[in-house]
Amino acid sequence: MKTYLVGGAVRDQLLNLEVVDRDWVVVGSTPEEMVKLGYKPVGKDFPVFIKPQSGEEYALARTERKTAKGYQGFAFNTSPVITLEDDLARRDLTINAIAQASNGDIIDPFNGQADLQAGILRHVSDAFIEDPVRILRVARFAARFNFQIADDTQELMKTMVDNGEVDSLVAERVWGEFHKALKTDQPWLFISVLRDCGALEKILPEIDVLFGIPQRKEYHPEIDTGIHTLMVIEQAAKISKEPMVRFAALLHDLGKAKTPADKWPAHNAHEQLGVPVIKALCDRLRVPSKFRDLASVISEYHLHMHRLNELKDSTILKMLEATGSLRNAERALHFAQVCEADARGRTGLENRHYPQTQQFQQLVEAANSVNSGEIAKKAGSGQEIKEAITRARVQAIKQVRKTFSK
Repeated sequence: MKTYLVGGAVRDQLLNLEVVDRDWVVVGSTPEEMVKLGYKPVGKDFPVFIKPQSGEEYALARTERKTAKGYQGFAFNTSPVITLEDDLARRDLTINAIAQASNGDIIDPFNGQADLQAGILRHVSDAFIEDPVRILRVARFAARFNFQIADDTQELMKTMVDNGEVDSLVAERVWGEFHKALKTDQPWLFISVLRDCGALEKILPEIDVLFGIPQRKEYHPEIDTGIHTLMVIEQAAKISKEPMVRFAALLHDLGKAKTPADKWPAHNAHEQLGVPVIKALCDRLRVPSKFRDLASVISEYHLHMHRLNELKDSTILKMLEATGSLRNAERALHFAQVCEADARGRTGLENRHYPQTQQFQQLVEAANSVNSGEIAKKAGSGQEIKEAITRARVQAIKQVRKTFSK
């Protein structure tokens, strides 16, 4: 029985990155022997064990055989005669098919170290084509490391789209990889990679359809809404590390695909049209409600934010209430950040001054400074209290806006 550190832990170690999770492969053992040695079995599809002392996963070396479409359509062999190289050969990319022995020696039968140095994402074998989740993983690794995809790997990904393998992806796996990609330094590359291989149309058709829809003439007509969307999420990634902010940035213009072609590019026709599209996308992928809610208010109110100084005081209050910004300081911040990213998501405007971000925070503070309790003591009925609080908040907003031009 021998154990080897494998996969992402070895890869990140070679890249001088922090190792978060350490996974191990066990060669030459059986489930019975692992249990006798004190390991706790947790695997359902194949034998995986937890070492109580460290809490780390130890999986028996295995091979796999495709039995049906989808990522679950595999039969596994975990015989003690399976070698380390057999196990590494079933992995997705060469950079993830590297192992380290207990004495520190690196075992690299598929030249993963060379691909790490060259910044290349390359499949280990043609078995790559059997698991559609690998398309998502390649896109995520491209976003995380800013690596290029090998030409033959790109062709395999296109084949997986053409043969319908990608259609078997389930919501949990799509959102799981999507969410991880949103945390990377280049989340827009996740979308670009999926589009290049044709998978975006299958996985996120609401995003794919934006490519080809024109922007307003004053908003750089040389780029379409799809390119603008990628630029917005790039700006969002610079402004905030919060995945919710980046997700909302990606979905902010979905309503444009629902705007009649004769109204392209409409001034604000797409704002409310995007909300049901966002809800449908989030329902399909089982996206957490907090992501859906922020994306929805961004879709509906981001143009309000851009025209903040043109709005009536009462309209601003309605926007603060509708976006949830009065109740939740974090929501107010996230809302402003996505709107700023949208304003900067255009060629030559990446560093533009966007005073609305600070102004919005001041307006929130002003409206929240109203003492509702004191007003309630003086007012009569519930409706009178509500109207009095509204008047006081509008007045507070009016006063703070007078300072914006100074």
